[in-house]
Amino acid sequence: MDMKDLFYLDGSLLKVKDVSKLREAMDDLIYDAVFTEDDEQRKAKFILIKEACKEAGAYPASIQELYEHMGKDYPGFTVPAMNIRGLTYDTSKAVFRKAMQMGVGAMIFEIARSEIGYTKQRPLEYATVVLAAAVAEGFEGPVFIQGDHFQLVKKYYDSDPTAETTYIMGLVKESIEAEFYNIDIDSSTLVDLSKGTLKEQQEPNFKAAAEVAVSIREMEPAGITVSIGGEIGEIGKANSTPEELKAYLHGFNEIFKGGKGLSKLSVQTGTAHGGVVLPDGSLAQVKIDFDTLKKLSEHARKDYGLSGCVQHGASTLPDEAFDMFPKTGTSEVHLATGFQNIIYDNPALPADFRNEVYDFIKTEFAKEQKEGQTEEQFIYQTRKKGFGPLKKKWWNLPKEVKGPIMKELEDKFGLLFEKLKVGNTTEIVQKTITNKPLRKSLPEEARALLA
Repeated sequence: MDMKDLFYLDGSLLKVKDVSKLREAMDDLIYDAVFTEDDEQRKAKFILIKEACKEAGAYPASIQELYEHMGKDYPGFTVPAMNIRGLTYDTSKAVFRKAMQMGVGAMIFEIARSEIGYTKQRPLEYATVVLAAAVAEGFEGPVFIQGDHFQLVKKYYDSDPTAETTYIMGLVKESIEAEFYNIDIDSSTLVDLSKGTLKEQQEPNFKAAAEVAVSIREMEPAGITVSIGGEIGEIGKANSTPEELKAYLHGFNEIFKGGKGLSKLSVQTGTAHGGVVLPDGSLAQVKIDFDTLKKLSEHARKDYGLSGCVQHGASTLPDEAFDMFPKTGTSEVHLATGFQNIIYDNPALPADFRNEVYDFIKTEFAKEQKEGQTEEQFIYQTRKKGFGPLKKKWWNLPKEVKGPIMKELEDKFGLLFEKLKVGNTTEIVQKTITNKPLRKSLPEEARALLA
């Protein structure tokens, strides 16, 4: 369909002629945008589609106000933050279908610094694809899109702290321009356990986080308060303690002078990203220290006004564990690898295609296989990198392949929404979130698409 049949300009603002026609055309529009080879043309198409999504009722928003409410009066649910690494458009559509069935408004779509690289999804693409999925399914309302683990990598930071900080600042700027209004700063890698006191150990962490947070406040658009998260426990390492939480938050608040501070704090209570892989490729059973998680969330709310604590690396936990997050007052839980596993392991995925991806991984990333690691362990830990380089082949899988995969994913989202008690949260989101769609003038390149 010609774009002029769908859109028109009101000055420099995009208008949608018929929302129902836009929904029908969205599959083709977003596919064309993602796979346009010219960088400037691709960016222009993303901007145009994102503005069209706002006109159709799905718009990027900050979860800040909901989290402020949770800090004062915890409502008994845990917000799922979902990292979508592959088949992003189809998977996001599955999320929105289930969310609309269950009345879910409190949910986050996120992507980490590392994922942006290996999945080949820059912030503008990720935000636009998620919003396009929302419109295609008829979802209306705020959509929370988050930069996850915007991490200061220790080896880079130790080598050149200015360069590493500058890189993160650039990523933050790019993300806010793409309308990620939720950003998690991860400087927990900088904690120095050789120091004598907890404050001294956490000082490199909270100083770096405060520096980035000040920049976020300077970059955020008028009328938007970006929700900012901090982190005290590097995931996969020793469990966090109330004393560490106090040392970090007290230190952060002492030096942060940029307006509203953190809305949440990520902690470590026993998980590892992707789970712990056994030699046969299966996952080891993981036990979360829910007592500690409860104490940390209570401290975060009662003493600092945060929404609570955030649990990372949870998607490979057994289903029955998810009931515990609302019971312990966890404000947010991050989910990624479990969705990836459903995509790769669903019987509908042709064996020859799966093997093609695995052969690509074994060839391109052979140097990443660690000594003593079985091939099954290597494939499991590396197959996340099979989405980006082969993105078009994944998108081009036929409906009879993607259909059963999306059905399994949709069922998983439903189970998680139920366990985390975010069903029927549309009303509380509507009551607490006051920021409206931030309409932007179309740049010349995007306006030219309508000429």
